[in-house]
Amino acid sequence: MLDETFAVRPAAQGEAGVLHALAALTFPLACPPSTTESAKAAFIEQHLSRAAFGSYLADPQRLVLVAERRAESSPGGTEPTSLIGYAMLVHGEPSDPDVARAVQGRPTAELSKLYVHPAQHGGGVASALVEHALQSAAVQGAVSVWLGVNIHNARANRFYEKAGFDVVGRKGFLVGEVIEDDFVRERLLE
Repeated sequence: MLDETFAVRPAAQGEAGVLHALAALTFPLACPPSTTESAKAAFIEQHLSRAAFGSYLADPQRLVLVAERRAESSPGGTEPTSLIGYAMLVHGEPSDPDVARAVQGRPTAELSKLYVHPAQHGGGVASALVEHALQSAAVQGAVSVWLGVNIHNARANRFYEKAGFDVVGRKGFLVGEVIEDDFVRERLLE
C-alpha cells in the first residue's frame, strides 16, 4: 500500500539550510558510542554544513533526495511541509581503493548518505528513499549501488541487508581523529 503521508523528491538548491539541520540531528545517531561530541561536531561542520549541502546540490554528479511530510489541512489553511529524511547518490568510480577493489558492478553509484528523522524510524521513509535512489542510479546507467556503514551500527546493517545490500568488503571512515571501520555493502541492479 502506498504511504501518502510523505513524498520523495529531488532536493532544491534553497534547501541547503534545512538539510544541514536534519543532518546535524541525524548524523550523530549513526556514530558508534566511542565517537566524541567534538568529532561529531567537526564532521558536521566540514561535511554536513549549509555550505557543504549547497555544493552537493550544485554538483551534477550528485543527487540529493528528500522525504517530505505532506502538508495537512488545518482550520487556518495549510501547514508547511517538513523534511523527514534525505539520501545522497554519487555517480562515478569509487575514489577509495578499498571500495574500488570490493565493488563488483560497474558503472556504480554510491549511496553516500541516508538519514531519517528519529521520530520517523520504522515508518518506511528510509525504504522509499533507497528505492528512489536505486531507480535514479539505474536511469543514469549504474549497474550497482554501494555504501559504507559502520560495522557497529546494527540497526543500519539490518536495514541494508533487508534492502538487498550485501557485505563485499571493508573500508575506513574518518570521523574526527579516528578512522572508523565500515562495511562496504553493494546491491546489483537488475
